[in-house]
Amino acid sequence: MKQTIPFSSHQKLIIALLALTQFTVILDFMVMSPLGDMLMKSMSIKPNQFGLVVSAYAFSAGISGLLTAGFADRFDRKKLLIFFYVGFIAGTICCGFANTYVTMVAARIITGLFGGVIGSISLAIITDLFVIEQRGRVMGFIQMGFGASQVLGIPIGLYLANAWGWEAPFFLVAGIALAGVTLIMLIMEPITQHLAMQRDKSAFKHLWHAIAKRNYRIGFATTALLSIGGFMMMPFGSAFAINNLHVTPQQLPLLFMVSGVGALFIMPIVGRLSDRFDKFLLFTFSSLYMLVFVIVYTHLTAQPLWIVIALNVLMMVGIMGRMVPATTLTTGIPDMEDRGAFMSINSSLQQIAGGVAAAIGGMIVVQKDKFSPLEHYDTVGWVIVGITIPCIYMVYRVSALVKAKAAKQLPKEESVAVEV
Repeated sequence: MKQTIPFSSHQKLIIALLALTQFTVILDFMVMSPLGDMLMKSMSIKPNQFGLVVSAYAFSAGISGLLTAGFADRFDRKKLLIFFYVGFIAGTICCGFANTYVTMVAARIITGLFGGVIGSISLAIITDLFVIEQRGRVMGFIQMGFGASQVLGIPIGLYLANAWGWEAPFFLVAGIALAGVTLIMLIMEPITQHLAMQRDKSAFKHLWHAIAKRNYRIGFATTALLSIGGFMMMPFGSAFAINNLHVTPQQLPLLFMVSGVGALFIMPIVGRLSDRFDKFLLFTFSSLYMLVFVIVYTHLTAQPLWIVIALNVLMMVGIMGRMVPATTLTTGIPDMEDRGAFMSINSSLQQIAGGVAAAIGGMIVVQKDKFSPLEHYDTVGWVIVGITIPCIYMVYRVSALVKAKAAKQLPKEESVAVEV
């Protein structure tokens, strides 16, 4: 068991700002699932079309990540974060004004072009300012945005949607994000240490050098594979709960809220465990645990609400338990001069893989009419099992790379990060 390294006051401030940013970006994406049944009914959207609505965000985010990867290490990371955050806010407002399937797809593309890059910029900031022995806890706190979005954002968004229409949650996200970007402008200090280490004269060369490194490609492949499994179930969560498990639209906020509370408790604990114990072993245990509940849940028929909630919380433990150690390990792969490019490419592949997964999930899942049960959702569960097993091997390879790098690395870079 390792001793934990405490955070400085500046580091705590950065964690709070990035957590708020992550909360809004995750909420914007996560709210699509609980609004799924409402959108499908109001716009007469079929499951395969709704899969494309979700995929539109993911594909545009992936393309944006690749386009910005070459430039990601050439600017102050604070300015880069502000630029993409403002674009994300504009895209989210467009979602609230969309009134047809086509305009919603267009709005999600705009949101993805900007929002999909924010996560990679945040990871680059975290990697610059925190040593790897601190990053598990940082990721635990940052990923609390996932739980907070379910505890606060999604239930409030659903209540607003039930009262004023499905557009209201998007305006809620935009309002919170406006407050977040204002705080970043006023409080966050410039992050420019990486600028002194740039060697590539052109953005294309910088992008190519990041792709050409074998160790980086292992990290990219691992992230893509993890994302395929993660995105396949999620878009149809609310439609499955309502049409198959007989959860009412009024009960849906409670389902998401309780699951989110579970995530809020789980994330910091997993973060601490990730900093104290072997990250690969934690990931493996969590993945195998998760698969048990994925199979149970995707094969579920109508049950009392408390059983549905309990299974959601138990499944969330596994999902969160593998997310933190896997992400933390991935941040240990790139060198400082490549972190922005690596995180952008990594985020890009994550989004593209997620978009592919959502589209495939839409092709597997069938619904005969607006009020019929979803069919073949259990097949999605078995596909996730098949994807997760090779994921464990890939994370093992990433873990080996990070350990080998740590054994060779001089403490120069780490001391710079601690002083900031």
